[in-house]
Amino acid sequence: MSGKRLQIKLVKSIAGRLEAHQQSVRGLGLRRLNHTVTVDDTPANRGMINQVSYLLEVREA
Repeated sequence: MSGKRLQIKLVKSIAGRLEAHQQSVRGLGLRRLNHTVTVDDTPANRGMINQVSYLLEVREA
């Protein structure tokens, strides 16, 4: 795939957050605080990122 990629870092804990938000963070592949992953820039991933943007740091990869 030659599409855009996003680098996502979990900068705030998911402890005590809404279950749907916790699942979105896990769905993005983030496992622990300060964990960074690179994902494709798709509408599904954008939706999860927008839902929990207050927990994340996002950069274009």
